[in-house]
Amino acid sequence: MAVIETIVVAFWAMLPAYVPNNAAVLAGGGRPIDGGRTWDGKRVLGDGKTWRGTAAGILAGLALAAVLSVLADDVSAAIGVDVPAFEPLAAIGLATGAMLGDILASFLKRRTGRQRGAMFPGLDQLDFVVVSLPLTALLATGWFREVFTWDVVLVVVVLTPVLHVATNVIAYKLGLKNEPW
Repeated sequence: MAVIETIVVAFWAMLPAYVPNNAAVLAGGGRPIDGGRTWDGKRVLGDGKTWRGTAAGILAGLALAAVLSVLADDVSAAIGVDVPAFEPLAAIGLATGAMLGDILASFLKRRTGRQRGAMFPGLDQLDFVVVSLPLTALLATGWFREVFTWDVVLVVVVLTPVLHVATNVIAYKLGLKNEPW
């Protein structure tokens, strides 16, 4: 697979995992998942992880995967790169894994004493990748092996932090986030 083709496939295949956290921020608010509970004197997750945001994020990822699947053949023909359609279980793994990764990161931040919005380099940029890829591999093994070749996974690991930082800076400048990370 050529470099540009690998980048295109990696970006396309990860879109249903990239979008949920952004959708969760836009739809957030409401009841926290942890219900205000603490563990060792620290919140389990914090007010930023809500049921509404999580559900909206997962639904946004699933909806995007469905749209991308409908468009896959036409996009492939137009750009000359075979982009994948998403099997339902792959879409579920990517979208749900992204949100679970973000929730896990929040849990780890609270355990290390970081407040909501505090920077945690590495974890902040790859939390959703670390959970969405294994969950997708578990739920849709054949699809995963076909799409996420080693070179695609490498591009995801390199590309994701760059995209994450760039989109966060844009959201910060637009007033959608309180911090640029």
